[in-house]
Amino acid sequence: MKLQFNSFLAVKNVTNLIVVVCISFLLLACEVPPMDPKQQGYRGVGMENVVNPRIKTNVLANNVSPEPAAKVSSAGPRAGDTFQNVKVLGDLSVGEFTRLMTTMTQWVAPEKGCNHCHVAGDLASDDIYTKDVARSMIQMTRNANSEWTAHVGDTGVTCYTCHRGKPVPSVTWSEMDAPAHAKGIKRADQNIASATVAYSSLPYDPLSDYLNNKNEISVAGKAALPKDPGATILQTERTYGLMMHMSDSLGVNCTHCHNSRSFYDWEQSPAARVNAWHAIRHVRKMNNEYIDGVADILPDSRKGPKGDTLKVNCNTCHRGLNKPLQGVSMLDSYPSLAK
Repeated sequence: MKLQFNSFLAVKNVTNLIVVVCISFLLLACEVPPMDPKQQGYRGVGMENVVNPRIKTNVLANNVSPEPAAKVSSAGPRAGDTFQNVKVLGDLSVGEFTRLMTTMTQWVAPEKGCNHCHVAGDLASDDIYTKDVARSMIQMTRNANSEWTAHVGDTGVTCYTCHRGKPVPSVTWSEMDAPAHAKGIKRADQNIASATVAYSSLPYDPLSDYLNNKNEISVAGKAALPKDPGATILQTERTYGLMMHMSDSLGVNCTHCHNSRSFYDWEQSPAARVNAWHAIRHVRKMNNEYIDGVADILPDSRKGPKGDTLKVNCNTCHRGLNKPLQGVSMLDSYPSLAK
């Protein structure tokens, strides 16, 4: 009788454990209903976007633009003619330059202030590495707002879009080792839950291939059994992993960019797919030319575990929204970041 009772307790404990694991998985990888689906195509074809109202409320609360500083005149002496060692933004008036510098301090380093980039008492000095980094980031922002309107549109971006009051944006990525896995299981860069791919069973790092390296993204074949599929299964899974990252970062479904009846067909796709195409290439440019461009002056504390720079991805700006900061155009208040 005692043996039977102990066996019953063992089964009961295992059952409880399974229930706890299942609930934990649901809370981690899935979302508790009710959901709020929005139809955006014909009925019955899956063209809808599913929103979790509880998550949406928190996302909106965390994506509020700061009030802009009072505008100043663009007339008067140029900053480059007035101050020493101004290598970027020298085309602004002294008033515009001072206003933008003060605002950037609040956007990037409100706690440390001007001394985050400048030597106290000698603003012209280049002795602090963050000053050179800031120059590169200003050039990156201006390039985004003037050369990449196919991605950022008229809304544009500012330092705050990524930094949100922190010297290093809270959302970055770098090359990483595979997450821990059970001993004896052969790893193939997949089947490991990773936040990067929304905890799906996909390759855990699709970002290195597509948001840093210029690898071609796989597309669905037009034939049922194509003789030359053009991509391996692993490449296809990495593509899917990138799509999961983009979907999670923007808070949208696949149908935001694709037509459910023909994912590969551009003519049947929503207009957002073209924007996403430009976005991927824009992010590559930022990572390759501007962020990797300052790798030599960055300390180890500003790099990833493998020694590469902390780079940007879709979530760095979007933070769960289709339009960063709810689509408010801070560029209207700071047009000097588009010159």
